[in-house]
Amino acid sequence: MGLLITYIKSLLLTESDPLPFVAGDKMSRLSAVDNAWLYLSGGKVVDFGSMQDGRLAEIRETEPGLQEISAEGKLVLPAFCDSHTHLVYAGSREQEYTDKIMGLSYEEIAKRGGGIINSAALLRETPEDELYEQSLARIREILKLGTGAVEIKSGYGLGTEAELKMLRVIRRLRETTPLDVKATFLGAHSFPVEYREDPDRYVDVVVKEMIPAVSEAGLADFIDVFCDRGFFTVPQTERILEAGISHGMRPKIHANELDFSGGIQAGVKYGALSVDHLEFTGEEEIQCLLDSGTMPTLLPGASFFLGLKYAPARKMIEAGLPVALASDFNPGSSPSGNMKLVMSLGCIQMRMLPVEVLHAVTLNTAYAMGLQETHGSICRGKKANVIITREVPGVDYLPYAYGSDLVDTVILNGEVEFRTDLDSNDI
Repeated sequence: MGLLITYIKSLLLTESDPLPFVAGDKMSRLSAVDNAWLYLSGGKVVDFGSMQDGRLAEIRETEPGLQEISAEGKLVLPAFCDSHTHLVYAGSREQEYTDKIMGLSYEEIAKRGGGIINSAALLRETPEDELYEQSLARIREILKLGTGAVEIKSGYGLGTEAELKMLRVIRRLRETTPLDVKATFLGAHSFPVEYREDPDRYVDVVVKEMIPAVSEAGLADFIDVFCDRGFFTVPQTERILEAGISHGMRPKIHANELDFSGGIQAGVKYGALSVDHLEFTGEEEIQCLLDSGTMPTLLPGASFFLGLKYAPARKMIEAGLPVALASDFNPGSSPSGNMKLVMSLGCIQMRMLPVEVLHAVTLNTAYAMGLQETHGSICRGKKANVIITREVPGVDYLPYAYGSDLVDTVILNGEVEFRTDLDSNDI
């Protein structure tokens, strides 16, 4: 049975000829249909147009049992694609929150055995089924906030068995929820305490033991490395990426969050689909990224929560680069998967325009997950993953009303998964 959404105030990010991503000044150009309808069937976008379009009457006549939703006064847009999260974790780290308030840096907390090491210790003790249930609650949360596709990283295991446990949970979330889930192996997230004096020995474990085991089990789409000051060096990163590529995993990189690290250049060199964080990005890094096919992915939630500088989004866009924005949902530096808040931070803190941030959390993040052919825009043949907002004045209001819940309905694969007047905890 098909689903017809009618009387849409504005249908946003429509495409007839799909683009893989948008870059530079094209990020500020909005393609939309006002007073629109949208027809979904078979889990895909079938057609759309103006309410004055004669095709609407034809659909109503030829499709018996058609479900119809009125979106009068409301916007319809593609569901958010969140291309950088760590939402499979055990417990939380609010005990470190006061440390941050008192002035301890991310690196100082890590040196004291907190941060990633703290999460790794708790994750190893948590049974797999319990880890799944905790993570499922977070999936339900982001679904209600409008996310329809998500990339989830491992990296809180820091040992072969614990990393495999995380990746199995990610696979289970993919199999049991309506979201499209991509899995990334991030065994190189930090150095376990026992390897701090000989970090290359841990790189050996990642390369010779973890990567083959992950590959054999078919648990990861991508491989990632935290290439930054105090974490993995460029030579260590390149060695891990080469091993991941040889086992069929495409690279992604955590880079330049804490300093100029060479991680952006390493990512481009090895054909990374995205390089993420990028708070420290200068002219050399921008020139390296231009025409590379690597998506610069910025994580303003982490900058906000940690009190760090923000990545130079405005400078990147003016240089002609595409920009993606993701949540970095994790227990230590960004405990939120709210992509509408990410849009607001992009506008308020990074001087991006409302239409630019809209592209940055849909089509460009879809590209950063390799999903640009099926997600991120309203295009015939793409997946029927859409958000219906509450009644709002227009698109600029979405990031402007930074604390307001503006999601009325979430439709994934052509099915209504959440409505404000219905319970969505059955996923």
